[in-house]
Amino acid sequence: MSPTSPTTSPVPPVFAGHGHVTFLGAGPGDPGLLTLRAVEALAGADVLIAEPEVLDVVRCHARAGVSTPELTVVDEASTTAGVPVLRNATNLVMEAARGGRRVVRAVTGDPGLDGNAGAEMLACAAEGIPFEVVPGVATVVGVPAYAGVPLRDEQGTDVRFVDARTADDRCWAEVGASDGTVVVSTSLDAVAAAAGELVAAGRKPDTPLTVTIAGTTTRQRTWNATLGTIAQVFKQGKVLPSPEGHRPVIAVVGERSAPAQRDQLSWFESKPLFGWRVLVPRTKEQAASLSDQLRSYGAVPHEVPTIAVEPPRTPQQMERAVKGLVTGRYEWIAFTSVNAVKAVREKFEEYGLDARAFAGIKVAAVGEQTAAALVDFGVKPDLVPSGEQSAAGLLEDWPPYDPVFDPIDRVFLPRADIATETLVAGLIELGWEVDDVTAYRTVRASPPPADTREAIKGGGFDAVLFTSSSTVRNLVGIAGKPHNVTVIACIGPATAKTAEEHGLRVDVLSPEPSVHKLAEALAEFGIRRREAALEAGDPVTRPSERRPGARRRRTT
Repeated sequence: MSPTSPTTSPVPPVFAGHGHVTFLGAGPGDPGLLTLRAVEALAGADVLIAEPEVLDVVRCHARAGVSTPELTVVDEASTTAGVPVLRNATNLVMEAARGGRRVVRAVTGDPGLDGNAGAEMLACAAEGIPFEVVPGVATVVGVPAYAGVPLRDEQGTDVRFVDARTADDRCWAEVGASDGTVVVSTSLDAVAAAAGELVAAGRKPDTPLTVTIAGTTTRQRTWNATLGTIAQVFKQGKVLPSPEGHRPVIAVVGERSAPAQRDQLSWFESKPLFGWRVLVPRTKEQAASLSDQLRSYGAVPHEVPTIAVEPPRTPQQMERAVKGLVTGRYEWIAFTSVNAVKAVREKFEEYGLDARAFAGIKVAAVGEQTAAALVDFGVKPDLVPSGEQSAAGLLEDWPPYDPVFDPIDRVFLPRADIATETLVAGLIELGWEVDDVTAYRTVRASPPPADTREAIKGGGFDAVLFTSSSTVRNLVGIAGKPHNVTVIACIGPATAKTAEEHGLRVDVLSPEPSVHKLAEALAEFGIRRREAALEAGDPVTRPSERRPGARRRRTT
């Protein structure tokens, strides 16, 4: 039995006309850092009031239809000018709770380190509105961890946390006199000023310093410097001046954050595809697991459906074939795609059937994804190609018809309307009769939004994964040809040939016809690319950051 939360209920009850408020820490930005308790609370929320920075992180865990009022700020200028007073977070929380609703108030990091959340808790307590606190990963702790900067070592280093926006002279003097680690919350354009305060308070100018922006997200970037050189590092690197100078950063000061140590411990920014925007041109249902794998490599997948799947124009043929499965018409059924499995499964559900209808029928599948879809349906394939995952590979392993051992000589082949005839011809040659049935239609998807099309043609993507020849043709048809700086990765020789016919240079070729092996091959390409840059003493950049027209290294 799994452990349960010590709180009274996964979804807090509503008492006597009053609602309930959950003050929830959403962490520093990585959606994976939400706690299990946070996800439970979000699932039961009637109203979600979140800081803009974390709204997207938490909203996906709330139920459909949850109210998400926009946070605004009360300011004296608006009042003086006669503008109606804007409702602040406290008013939003209290109004919803008074109405007997379950409210989740989500803040960046941890509620205990958010002064506004503390004031809102006091307002709830004053009115007798029940509330709870769900701690989150504090930004001042989570960001250094993702930057590869331990705050303490085995010697138990003292750690001080400073908010540069509110720190006074006494605060700077105390941390300046200390030799412990100092974690400073500030903005990018105020880092040098904070470093100056620490030096003026007694810290040595050569004290190591790391500065991290957009921590725990795939936009994270960390600079190594010292208190005395940080301004020069930013100037030489053209980091400042910048329109993003107001963005928050976490600076870690102290001997334990030395650059040499961070180089060994920077686990996040050194992921194989860290920050790469990778285009995944597949049907939306098929893209999910591939996108998850790409995220594990640090990439930012962008799914662009190139094929839409629709029912056949005349469903009668499919209906007769499914009924034939039940009445014993077939010895085999062969699935060549996930969509074929989905089409048959939907027809089964329409007739009130389940996987038991496959009893006594041999099942073949092409490809690991197709086999996995069958297993999810409750059917274990009897035959999966031992070699190439294609119609040709399936034919190599398919047994010839033997009237002594095979009581029935017929095969049901549910397929797309544009499927190849290779499998049908091969099965007939082996002595089988084939019911070649259109189970679904594939049509070219609508073009993606204009900004996506511009990113494809203008080099805004770092890589694109082509999983079939049709994805090459359809992507080029609906969005245009990817820019020459974009890394092109193909699942097999046939797909690579189609890409080259469209004027694309293939950089990565999967060693096996598997989408997961393709993603692995792209990750290995990213590792080699990173190692080559470090060996040459060059900065590690993404392909989209290279000069337009620069030559790309060909790798297979």
